[in-house]
Amino acid sequence: MTIERTTENASLTLVLSGELTAMTAPQFGEAVKTALTETDNLVLDFKDVEYLASAGLRVLLEAKNLMNSKNGKLRVRNVSKVVMQVFEITGFSDLLDLE
Repeated sequence: MTIERTTENASLTLVLSGELTAMTAPQFGEAVKTALTETDNLVLDFKDVEYLASAGLRVLLEAKNLMNSKNGKLRVRNVSKVVMQVFEITGFSDLLDLE
């Protein structure tokens, strides 16, 4: 998994590519934790995420909870059909702000 950071206006975007598995979730978690200390407006771009495991869902839930606690905004954009199916089956499609 690769994670690139971009900044637009007051928004920090993490652009992810590859597979979000138990092996790559710690890397994703660290990138998200760092980003949450730097912004109240985080965008996760999932355009090139090919697979999402439960470990990745855990990181997303933690990020959502942390952002809610500081009245920030977390958005997930460019979700593929495969990842959207995971979100729908697990109920994350109702929890996350999807674009």
